[in-house]
Amino acid sequence: MRLRIARYAAIAVLFVAIAGFVVMQLWNWILPAAAGWHAITYWQALGLLILSKILFGFGFRRGWGRSHWRRRMIERWEHMTPEEREKFREGMRGRCGEFGTRTAESKV
Repeated sequence: MRLRIARYAAIAVLFVAIAGFVVMQLWNWILPAAAGWHAITYWQALGLLILSKILFGFGFRRGWGRSHWRRRMIERWEHMTPEEREKFREGMRGRCGEFGTRTAESKV
């Protein structure tokens, strides 16, 4: 168990180190020539990487949440009767206004 944790920690440290190097190289390659900004050091690049992750999120749950929500909605839709589907559509029209005519049946 400890070996597995140590392996994951080493991989994480290596990934962060490589990501910092990549950010530094891209910054120093693009921004001084394009915008006239100064080149940055490795530690500044690592700081920028961490700051951007704090400000814009780490992105762990975004894809999973959307696909999970979509899958659940498809399952619910498949178990609805035609009357329940029409009631759902009317409710959505009341909340969201009129929307396209594309339905789950037309996708198949």
